[in-house]
Amino acid sequence: MSADLSTPAAPDTAADSPAAVGSGGAARGAAGGAVAGSSSGDLRMPDLSFLFAHAGHVLATEMHARLAEIDLTPRGQCVLTHAQQGEFTQIQLAEQSALDKTTMVLTVDELEKRGLAERHPSPTDRRARIIAVTDTGLAKAAEGARVVDEVHRDVLAAIPEAEREAFVRNLELLVGGRLSTPVESGRPVRRGGHTGKG
Repeated sequence: MSADLSTPAAPDTAADSPAAVGSGGAARGAAGGAVAGSSSGDLRMPDLSFLFAHAGHVLATEMHARLAEIDLTPRGQCVLTHAQQGEFTQIQLAEQSALDKTTMVLTVDELEKRGLAERHPSPTDRRARIIAVTDTGLAKAAEGARVVDEVHRDVLAAIPEAEREAFVRNLELLVGGRLSTPVESGRPVRRGGHTGKG
């Protein structure tokens, strides 16, 4: 969802910002890039792994809490958003939503139970099911989209206005380029991300 970067509302308190949660670790990670190193003028690299992991986790917890206020989950909102953009099978929607098969089935089961989505036979594949969003689901997805935009706008409000567009543009540059594809290592990667720098 795109947010209006020019007129965001300021956060209510400093505690609403990601840096306020686990501030000790956040301060260590952020300080890494601001502290001068040797006399040659080299700067210590910031702990990007920690900063991205921490910010993403805090944003995810806030998004989950805010969507819960309207009886939605981030996964449900994601599926409803994608499903209303065309006739997609459950497998296609799982790929678009980055959900595994089991999680996708459980998510659609819940949406169907609440009357927000329906499964229909595919006209081209008898084994596949098309996920259709009901009128109630469309209204709920629109409500969820407003919540998502509000959260994103509040987060961007913590950045000086003149720097917001550049911040988003550079994040999109990373996600679309250098950090676009996960690297297979043969080992499960768990949340954390602190590499001990700082």
